[in-house]
Amino acid sequence: MKLLKLACVTVLVGLPCLAAAESLRCPGGIVAEGDSRLSVIYKCGQPALTDTYCAPVYYGGTLHVVPEPYASTVVPCQQIEQWLYERGPGEMMATVFLRSGVVQSIEYGRQPR
Repeated sequence: MKLLKLACVTVLVGLPCLAAAESLRCPGGIVAEGDSRLSVIYKCGQPALTDTYCAPVYYGGTLHVVPEPYASTVVPCQQIEQWLYERGPGEMMATVFLRSGVVQSIEYGRQPR
């Protein structure tokens, strides 16, 4: 019984470590989730590439996507911006995802997805 309690406590203490957010080190400072579009440009400069698209809209509480004719007329589009930063030789590229002008996430990779 004591072993089970110890295992539960260990798992609960370790869970916050799994939810660590990414950040991006730039010449002007560190960019993290929650930063504004202006802050990213100030700290990192202009991105090498950008893309903007509408995020899929889901029915409330489900994983079913609202079909296109209804999604664009009834539900407003959630604009997602992707900004790609090339960080130099030997470094992975960073993709910054912005929603409503705020950094939502940062991903690293050898090439864009």
